Amino acid sequence: MQASCQKTVLVTGGAGFLGSHLCDRLLRDGHKVISLDNFHTGSRLNHRHQASNPDFELIEADVADPLPDLRIDEIYHLACPASPPHYQESPVTTLRTSLLGAFNVLNLAIRTGARIFLASTSEVYGDPLIHPQREDYWGNVNSFGERACYDEGKRAAEALFHAHASEKGVDIRIARIFNTYGPRMQPDDGRVVSNFVVEALQGQPITIYGDGSQTRSFCYVDDLVEGFVRLMASDVRTPVNLGNPGEFSVTALAAMVVAMTGSQSSISHLPLPSDDPRRRRPDISKAELLLDWRPTVSLEAGLGPTISYFRKIVSNQSSGGRSALQPVV
Repeated sequence: MQASCQKTVLVTGGAGFLGSHLCDRLLRDGHKVISLDNFHTGSRLNHRHQASNPDFELIEADVADPLPDLRIDEIYHLACPASPPHYQESPVTTLRTSLLGAFNVLNLAIRTGARIFLASTSEVYGDPLIHPQREDYWGNVNSFGERACYDEGKRAAEALFHAHASEKGVDIRIARIFNTYGPRMQPDDGRVVSNFVVEALQGQPITIYGDGSQTRSFCYVDDLVEGFVRLMASDVRTPVNLGNPGEFSVTALAAMVVAMTGSQSSISHLPLPSDDPRRRRPDISKAELLLDWRPTVSLEAGLGPTISYFRKIVSNQSSGGRSALQPVV
């Protein structure tokens, strides 16, 4: 889907995994892009290839603080720690980012008249009691659990977006993102794909929490970004699931990663974290019907470039090029 005219687009969390890929896509579509990030979980390296582009601007700022006045047409609000180790590291900061960040970007949308997109999450469904998960499911969330700062923060952000649309006429879009993977994931972000790939490449045991029968659905980043762009361009103002409905057990993912990396890694089991969802799979009927969107990249096809990306990181670290696992360009 190509842009029909140039717009100025703000991407909060633009230096993160998803944000940097979205910036790439928007620039390719001919837009001017402003990335706003405080680099808490994002990386400047993710923008290094964009720095010389005259249509790209980077602002270092915290979305939970008052935002500068900007002349923009659209806002993609992605800023928030999204992996369990990062958002559980400081639950108060995570909630502050979710709540104050949402208020701030919504106020900016009011001042500028910009259309605004919220990157929400499948975590709003908690440990679901229905399968697959549809947008009309209200969820099963423990508001006092270890994941509550993220789960409830995103649920509150959705409520704020809906309230501003209803009361103030803000033009909103909401995407509920299911597990996404690809190059530029942080090697230490604690997500299952990055964990397994790094462990396999280093020859360490693959760490599976629980018995490995829990399931996830993995969407390649390019497919997800296509969904973002289509949703923003649509007239859909209610939440839309974006993810790949292919469902894999954690054990099956581990076996695929070991085979594709040629690793000799064994499997190690640890206790399942509290409130860890047992099954996770999106019902994407709404996205198919209203956005004409569906993923096209298989898990095996997407793991190829993802493994290549992490292989460079592990190679740099093992050769002494870096003192620790760090992202690469």
